[in-house]
Amino acid sequence: MTTIDLPDRFTGAVVEEFGPELTIKEVDLPEPGPNQALVKLLASGICHTDLHAAEGDWPVKPEPPFIPGHEGVGEVVALGPGEHEVGIGDLVGNVWLWSACGTCEFCRTGWETLCNEAEYGGYTVDGSFGQYMLVDTRYCARIPEGSDPLEVAPILCAGVTVYKGLRMTETRPGQFVVISGVGGLGHIAVQYAVAMGMRVIAVDVAEDKLSLAKKHGAEFTVNARDEDPAAAVEAYTKGGAHGVLVTAVHPQAFAQAIGMARKGGTIVFNGLPPGEFPAPIFEIVFKALTIRGSLVGTRQDLEEALDFYARGKIHPTVHECKLDDVNSVFEDMKQGKIDGRMAIRY
Repeated sequence: MTTIDLPDRFTGAVVEEFGPELTIKEVDLPEPGPNQALVKLLASGICHTDLHAAEGDWPVKPEPPFIPGHEGVGEVVALGPGEHEVGIGDLVGNVWLWSACGTCEFCRTGWETLCNEAEYGGYTVDGSFGQYMLVDTRYCARIPEGSDPLEVAPILCAGVTVYKGLRMTETRPGQFVVISGVGGLGHIAVQYAVAMGMRVIAVDVAEDKLSLAKKHGAEFTVNARDEDPAAAVEAYTKGGAHGVLVTAVHPQAFAQAIGMARKGGTIVFNGLPPGEFPAPIFEIVFKALTIRGSLVGTRQDLEEALDFYARGKIHPTVHECKLDDVNSVFEDMKQGKIDGRMAIRY
């Protein structure tokens, strides 16, 4: 192992049992194995998925104790055995798709996010809510030179997730796309959609988030608390949106998407609230709608998403916090009080 002087332990935020409260404690420094690097963190975004992980919301649950976080940016300080495409001192990031097998049908056909052997950052592998983390050097993000670690961190999950989701709506330049939910993912989705030449409609239940969407280029906004978003979108677009990307975390937003889509439109789900949503079969069939789920993105999607950031097309709205603040951030997240993304600075 190539290395420099390192501590034996570091401070991390640990899920010791399912619930919203993480424990800030000292943990052992891991040693990188083959295809792995040890990274000293500079920043880490806080994703709604981290809250779901901590509370054990999803059918496939992580196993406590674990350290959440999959938007970490830091400097490589040690390398495991073997050859690597990164070196000591390089700036890299961990992502949701921490690794995959590389040989199955999904990996061979560009769908590595569906690999049955995939590992997930901050879920099945300890993540970036700590001073150090491990990454798989074959799958980690290569952070563009000159990036602000705090600002680029959300691109590693929120950014690549909505970038891939927008592509899967198949919305072409000049066509209408609805971004439903203008939170950590949605406010970045608005920017990607604008940069990709789409006409953007933002839907949320909070005026401050709709104002953020306008700031980032949305041409029309709808407060779903005050009016029927389906009627408003249909009237504005004269028939409905060509694509709808749902980043919201309330099941009602998923049902509303069907009404906002025009005939032949495509709806993509990014958000992952617990529970189910009602699906009107007649309307789906009569309008010939396509409904898809989109799970983050591949390494190629990530490279493209980071390129938009490197060229100045995307600027996440980020608010700085400390590792000790993570529990209060989770509480604000549950109450919908966060505009944009919170990110830890180490």
